[in-house]
Amino acid sequence: MTAIVEAIGLGKTFPVDGTGVEALCDVNLKVETGEFLALMGPSGSGKSTLLHILGAMDTPTRGEVRLGGSVVSRMTEGERTRLRCRGIGFVFQTFNLLPTLNALENVEIALRFAHVRRMDRIDRAHELLEGMGLGKRLTHLPRHLSGGERQRVAIARALANRPSLLLADEPTGNLDSCTGDAVLDLLRRLNEEGQTIVMVTHDTAVADRAGRIVRMKDGKLY
Repeated sequence: MTAIVEAIGLGKTFPVDGTGVEALCDVNLKVETGEFLALMGPSGSGKSTLLHILGAMDTPTRGEVRLGGSVVSRMTEGERTRLRCRGIGFVFQTFNLLPTLNALENVEIALRFAHVRRMDRIDRAHELLEGMGLGKRLTHLPRHLSGGERQRVAIARALANRPSLLLADEPTGNLDSCTGDAVLDLLRRLNEEGQTIVMVTHDTAVADRAGRIVRMKDGKLY
């Protein structure tokens, strides 16, 4: 299989009180196309830092990231922004929906940043939300949706531009176990349909739903 994203010798040091705190140390990781990978470890292990660097939201202090043959860590900020907009989808623990926009508008806005025509944006957002079982909730604001519904809207938004890579940071962290299971079922279905997913979690039961688990501790893979 072909690697969709690869980390090579990644290191990340954060300055704290005049000294450096090492969040990642010589991380090497390859994610294959169509894989569902779980990055598992306790809080502070470096898994979210690694996810943000893989998703071009942050840059490493050392090493490089390759996505689809391009060296992401050498891109300009503008190039990374375009890459995030068109090639990578993000799902967060806190949903990150815009509170003044309804479900349809929250998905459509991702396409607006990609300069997709308005009617095509609406059609795509409608299609995705229907597929998430939210066809009757299109005009509801986030505060009128349950936690599981908000996370499904967030996943639909992440998929709007047909990204090659979907990154999920503790996607069930703010959900009860039943709702969390439903979200994991959805991610599993998306993966079975061909979507590549990297998911961060500290929960063994959540990680077990992925196809492969990579464990982290103190900024290292083991």
